[in-house]
Amino acid sequence: MKKIIVLLVFLFPIGVKCQIQQFPDSINWKKVNTLIAVESAFYVGGLSYLQYIWYSDKERVNFHYYNDNKGWLQMDKYGHALTAYKESFTGYYGLRRAGVKKKKALIYGGPLGFFLQAPIEVFDGLYEGWGFSWGDIIANTAGSALLIGQELAYNDQVVKLKMSYQRSKMAGLKPWYLGENQLQSFFYDYNGHTYWLSANLNKIINNDKIPDWVNISVGCSGENMFSDFENIGNFASYQRYRQYYFSLDVDWTKIRTKYKLVRMALDAMMVVKIPFPALEYSVPNGLKFKPLYF
Repeated sequence: MKKIIVLLVFLFPIGVKCQIQQFPDSINWKKVNTLIAVESAFYVGGLSYLQYIWYSDKERVNFHYYNDNKGWLQMDKYGHALTAYKESFTGYYGLRRAGVKKKKALIYGGPLGFFLQAPIEVFDGLYEGWGFSWGDIIANTAGSALLIGQELAYNDQVVKLKMSYQRSKMAGLKPWYLGENQLQSFFYDYNGHTYWLSANLNKIINNDKIPDWVNISVGCSGENMFSDFENIGNFASYQRYRQYYFSLDVDWTKIRTKYKLVRMALDAMMVVKIPFPALEYSVPNGLKFKPLYF
């Protein structure tokens, strides 16, 4: 999943103007070609990094499978779904903004996340230390399906997948494995990742007085994870467990602005959950209130 986060970082700057405007009736091929060129450039850059840096010290082997479905309390699978959702969102709304009709935009842009991540799964199956994971494929499919399903049902993205991150205390206890600084820990410390489903509040309770950008969100994270599947050695006494959250949020794509650069920045931030007070529940600790959680 670390590789998926790398790809998400490469694609993070790509934003599209979306729900808050009317889509044009005719296709603007210049915009279509620009979208394809920009996304391709970022994607090729991400794949190049993975191919020549990530796999550089791994031996090429026969294609094989790897069952990592229980690893990291499934936090990596949420990451796969999030990246696929972001890619499909960019593909679909980019085509709609360029004047492509909804049906064709769903056909060509909706599954984009699944198809962009499929080569990475194949690469994994060809290198020692990795392996083709059906769990990853299912998570990738779920991310793209969330985009497509909502467009078919609501003609909108009522629920968005998001993430938040803060370096955990576990990284400080095992920095050689979970990262020695903030940047390294972002890629290696799954304890610091929280994944959210963030929904428009006024669509849920049908109250137009609530601004479109006000969301409620539920999140999930893992704690005390010092390795993929189980804690061993000096960390064997730490109990691994999940945490669940309820919080408020902001839908960046629904904030109106007349400035193009601000619009691009807000749309690029669409997968980021803002810091906000939250309720946390876990089996070991019960219900707790967090004055500010990110």
